[in-house]
Amino acid sequence: MNDREVADYLLANPDFFVEHAELLATIKLGNPHGKAAVSLQERQMEMLREKNKHLELRLSELLRYGHENDTIAGKLVHWAGHVLAERDPHALPRLIAEQLRQEFDVPQAALRLWDVADAYAQASFAKHTSEEVRLFASSLEVPYCGANTGFEAAQWLDGGEGAENAPQSVAIIALRRRMSTEERDPSGEAFGLFVLGSPDPRRFHDGMATDFLRKVGTLASAGLTRLLPH
Repeated sequence: MNDREVADYLLANPDFFVEHAELLATIKLGNPHGKAAVSLQERQMEMLREKNKHLELRLSELLRYGHENDTIAGKLVHWAGHVLAERDPHALPRLIAEQLRQEFDVPQAALRLWDVADAYAQASFAKHTSEEVRLFASSLEVPYCGANTGFEAAQWLDGGEGAENAPQSVAIIALRRRMSTEERDPSGEAFGLFVLGSPDPRRFHDGMATDFLRKVGTLASAGLTRLLPH
């Protein structure tokens, strides 16, 4: 019999070791950790311990992720509450950026809007933006996370280009008239950009999940549409 036939026989006859219990103590197996040979029972127990350890580590990891997600969700609700409570449309863009900085400990945050209603056309958040920025916003299917490669939008941040605390990594979120919940469905016209930055090049990276940033974009867009012509 070859190895496969032996394995198939044992699988087809689960009572084999019940009827031949003495074999469990006499069969010796090589220990993968380099120790002396162990019995089949001992090897089974060792495998179970290793499996349990792996499951415990996985459970601990899931609990940590769950706790982190709960914390983020709580901060997001708190931030959204400030956005909803703000009655002054002029103050809303600054509040959105500042409150996000405070809630999530983001070093730098800024936003710009275009094609706003005439009442807000002279506001600082409605300063001129180039056609390149607008085209970039329209093409941004998901938030960009990664190195600051000279984005014009990064110059809106407190640490502008050339400054000591110039942003080395950024997250850029398109603000749209109608935000979709689908991951790659920019279903509304872009009317602004929300940019987050950090002097730490690892703070925002291209491996980051963007679900949270999409939610920020959806909520910020919904609040800021009151500044657009109706």
